[in-house]
Amino acid sequence: MSLFEKFKNGLQKTAVALKRSVGGIFSDTKKWDDAAFAEMENALIAADLGVKGAKQIVATLREEYALGHLNGSDDIRACTEAGIVKILSESGRKLNVNTAGGPTVLLVVGVNGSGKTTSIGKLACRLRDQGKKVMLAACDTFRAAAVEQLKLWGERSGAAVVASKQGADPAAVAFDAVKSAIAKDVDFLIIDTAGRQQNRKNLMDELAKLRRIIEKQLPGAPHETLMTVDASLGTNALSQAREFLAVCGASALILTKLDGTGKGGAACAVQQEFKLPVLYIGLGEAPDDLQEFSAEDYAKALLED
Repeated sequence: MSLFEKFKNGLQKTAVALKRSVGGIFSDTKKWDDAAFAEMENALIAADLGVKGAKQIVATLREEYALGHLNGSDDIRACTEAGIVKILSESGRKLNVNTAGGPTVLLVVGVNGSGKTTSIGKLACRLRDQGKKVMLAACDTFRAAAVEQLKLWGERSGAAVVASKQGADPAAVAFDAVKSAIAKDVDFLIIDTAGRQQNRKNLMDELAKLRRIIEKQLPGAPHETLMTVDASLGTNALSQAREFLAVCGASALILTKLDGTGKGGAACAVQQEFKLPVLYIGLGEAPDDLQEFSAEDYAKALLED
């Protein structure tokens, strides 16, 4: 299955609703007036592209229509697709990798339930399929289930797992993991972290401590701090992620659970809210359903037949 087909399958619920709306709003028999463009804006907001993104796209549609460039619903779709690509390309980039020697260290953060540990496992499978040597570190020591889940993904992906007993100091686990990753000449070390603490300060302090330990052993690490965002929550995910982002200092995003929602436009809202690149996108349950994000394939899957 091609990357575009994966996007199309994963975003099917959103795409069906959005294409039906566009076709109905801008049919040949319906007047293209202010009411039609307002209806289009509401359809984009309903797909969770976000108010700002929806207004930006509709403003462009109005301009192009006034210039006589839009003559049918296909033109509307094409212009909307281009608008989505523009929004998502503003901070688009690839995963940062360590070019200075030693492993690339990825610190993965996110609220419990956002698909964090599952995304780590899928990313490990993806990297192993690319021929990379991967190690996982179970630094969410507060939940026994998180450690066990990561160990299962380690078995599934063929990645070594560094773990300790429940309640162990996460920084100590990170120390052992970085030391082992360097000694074993690992390409990628992916570190799982706790998604919930007693309060914001505890979480901030722990992440700061983890970063100090990691950087002391491997200058320049972690090379990415990836935050998982549950897209199925729609705009509710934004307020949740906004609070967590203020604490964790993420450098990029993994958008999860897009396959289970009719609000698949969330990537636009998230990108405009946080100005961080979406590097990966979760489109299903299978290991290969975590895909590198493509703004073009994403927009095409939402709007093209």
